[in-house]
Amino acid sequence: MINFKGRHHQKEVILQCVRSYVAYSLSYRDLEELMQERGYAVDHCTVQRWVVHYAPRIEKAFRKNKKRTGLRWRLDETYIKIKGTWKYFYRAVDKQGQTIDFLLTAKRNTKAARRFLN
Repeated sequence: MINFKGRHHQKEVILQCVRSYVAYSLSYRDLEELMQERGYAVDHCTVQRWVVHYAPRIEKAFRKNKKRTGLRWRLDETYIKIKGTWKYFYRAVDKQGQTIDFLLTAKRNTKAARRFLN
């Protein structure tokens, strides 16, 4: 678990800043302004230190708890009509039925298959 002891701000504020920076590509000054609107006085330099310190730790914790895909995958190909145009829809699922990847293409050829499998 990530240690937040000794920090001047609440854990939730730190996590919100780091998540917003990573997910939405906001600048540190934009995050400073957003936090001020929410009633938190946070300097942009502080946000930068949080991102440098916590982003790798959060990613490591996320990857550790992320569901693994199974060793066996099933491929499904179907022909569907979208806005009056027929398209090929490829989908790869694992043993539990979780979608691993998908591809929507106009043509059914070797190039499309390789693009999906690579």
